[in-house]
Amino acid sequence: MSSTWHILGAGSLGSLWACRLARAGKAVRLILRDAQRLQAYQQAGGLTLTEQEQTRRYAIPAETAESGGPIHRLLVACKAYDAAPAVARLAPRLAEGAELVLLQNGLGSQDEVADQAPLARCIFASSTEGAFREDDWRVRFAGHGFNWLGDPANPTPPEWFDDLNDAGIAAEWTVDILTRLWRKLALNCAINPLTVLHDCQNGGLLGHLGEVEALSTELAELLRRCGQPQAAADLGEEVLRVILATAANYSSMYQDVRAGRRTEVHYLLGHACRAAERHGMALPQLEHLHQRLVDNLRARGLPSA
Repeated sequence: MSSTWHILGAGSLGSLWACRLARAGKAVRLILRDAQRLQAYQQAGGLTLTEQEQTRRYAIPAETAESGGPIHRLLVACKAYDAAPAVARLAPRLAEGAELVLLQNGLGSQDEVADQAPLARCIFASSTEGAFREDDWRVRFAGHGFNWLGDPANPTPPEWFDDLNDAGIAAEWTVDILTRLWRKLALNCAINPLTVLHDCQNGGLLGHLGEVEALSTELAELLRRCGQPQAAADLGEEVLRVILATAANYSSMYQDVRAGRRTEVHYLLGHACRAAERHGMALPQLEHLHQRLVDNLRARGLPSA
């Protein structure tokens, strides 16, 4: 099997992984949206990573989805709503037994990707690493976090897992990846939408703790009903810890809205509300928050699903 890392999505996390893997001497190829993006990338001469005030450019080879050649390993680093359509374009190139690493926020997109690549192994990832794009093809590593990877259908780590350690990507293989993803989804649902509605940094939610606590209570109830008691444990306390630890930060959803970009609401708050409906649960705080957010996004002319 080829050892090449094909990376789909040259946003902040995709670029961060690509640069670190290339720096460690791993074979990396970027897959860009179209010929125009490929030309712009080639004119830039590669990806530029700034880490601890050290800046370096990496001339990583790039191609479009329509390029030839099989793909054995694919890091899917695009937004949750783009993941399945992007993988569908690549499906003819996926080798038998291909492995896909899915870096999407929220839940739901993983199953959509699996439907487009039924013969591939889908490995789910949950990341707390911070990075942001300073410009096209330029990314800054904003904070050391951690990455958990796992496969709900197969507890055995892939042969290439040591590549991550070689590249300085802090990672752990876990058999409880769904617990990690549900926990992160609940944290995002309790924080991100409120920062949009109250137009504030994460720390601004300290002035709205009644709302935060009511949401945390309902989300913990939902997690337990969905068979995720570990993800529900002490959820309210962790939500408060995250707000305090990231008080000066703007949530990713807030940043998307301010930039006029589509949010991942469908895979975060939308997924939680659909799960509650499937279980016949009435969660008034969560449902009201979802409706307020949908109304807010529509008023801004942004997609609400």
